[in-house]
Amino acid sequence: MNTMTTIRATARNYHAWLALWNVAALCGFLSATRAAAAVDASVPSGTGSAPAQSAASGSDSPATPASPWKPAWLTDASLTIKETYADNVFMSDVNLPAGVASLNDKSSFITTVSPKLGFNFARALDASGNLELLSFAYTPDFVMYHSLPSENYDAHRVSLAAEGKTGDFSYSLENAFTYVDASRVAPTYPQNQFNAWATISAYPRREQLQDRPKLTLQYDWDQWFIRPGASLAYYGMMTKIQDVEGYQNYCTRYDVNGGVDFGYKFLPDMAATLGYRYGSQGQEKYSFEAYNSPSDYQRVLLGVGGKPFPWLNMQLLGGPDFRSYGPIAPVNDLHLVTYYGEAALAATVTPEDTLTFKYKQFQFVSCLGVKPYFDSSYGLSYSRKITDRLSLDAGARLLEADYTMGNLTSCARDDLDYVLSAGLHYAFSAKVAAELGYAANLGRNAQENILNPGNRDFNSQEFSLGVQFKF
Repeated sequence: MNTMTTIRATARNYHAWLALWNVAALCGFLSATRAAAAVDASVPSGTGSAPAQSAASGSDSPATPASPWKPAWLTDASLTIKETYADNVFMSDVNLPAGVASLNDKSSFITTVSPKLGFNFARALDASGNLELLSFAYTPDFVMYHSLPSENYDAHRVSLAAEGKTGDFSYSLENAFTYVDASRVAPTYPQNQFNAWATISAYPRREQLQDRPKLTLQYDWDQWFIRPGASLAYYGMMTKIQDVEGYQNYCTRYDVNGGVDFGYKFLPDMAATLGYRYGSQGQEKYSFEAYNSPSDYQRVLLGVGGKPFPWLNMQLLGGPDFRSYGPIAPVNDLHLVTYYGEAALAATVTPEDTLTFKYKQFQFVSCLGVKPYFDSSYGLSYSRKITDRLSLDAGARLLEADYTMGNLTSCARDDLDYVLSAGLHYAFSAKVAAELGYAANLGRNAQENILNPGNRDFNSQEFSLGVQFKF
């Protein structure tokens, strides 16, 4: 058995054990909460200071009436069918010599069938209210590319979550698991000419496992709180690996970290935090490559969050990232000091208008192995409730993948993707709705002094129409 086979077999075993761990952890939290409910039954639910919760944006559809057959613990039951036309599936507009096979402008109609089932057993299992959430959801996508069957995939998504509190102690455990049943052969971009966001958009359509568990604990005093936590982001790619120019060797990679935040509530709805994280990032090494870029890191993070005004919800977090790479990492500085930052602001401008801004910057390892990169994203979205049944959404994002901290020739890369989107949502009734959507991706090169910079540029558009049925 070769090294790659061993790594992939180990990944499969890891997920079998992780699934058992999630079940055990949820059962453990449930047991602890029920025991605490028996001991602390005299403590009213909702006392103490809990972590701020961000409420999901509600639908503009009319309220769904209670169904005589639908039990209270069944929170979601729906089916969405969407038809999309994409004019440049591989996001490639490369200038190639005559006779060279190309991925340019490969278009297709795409049918997506998305059933959804969601459950919340918290109230059924703990009437005291100490267990606030115990949810399970299955939200698969079955996707067919009519002109490009190599891109067909079935994404099976399972999410688990448990939240609760007893007295001044609260906890949150969540896990998002995805298995994508798809082709194990990645695309090949001729002459290795592509934009990073093109290949990043293609790898979700390949066979893989993804897992994102996260655990947060919190203990509150009058104005102070302490919040330890840990999280994992794991991408277990199962595509074929081969040493062929332009072939996209998608690697297994992960980020795991843990730490603690110390917080102070300086206003009733506002808190500041000082936090520390210790983490590690890993990246599969190919037998035909001399380099790869796993690293350990430490972060010191300052944050502020809450509602400074009734109409504004904000979360800001950022600070230095002290990085330590191994001796075979192709970087200019093995002990790099970089930056981690994220922000989310949601403003309810009027009862009908909402404006949202999101931002994130962090260092990670490339999905193609070998090197690291600095990932930046900025997003602005607007939602307008036109009538009780009709709503409008519009958005713009800027994505950047910057590889220039590396010292290989292939690290001379800084790629941008400008994303524009718009959608109209109309609710025919509480149970039937339709959505018309448009999205454009404008890929651009931002790296100077390279040959054929235009080969990293692309334009791509998608037009979609979907119908959702709620049960």
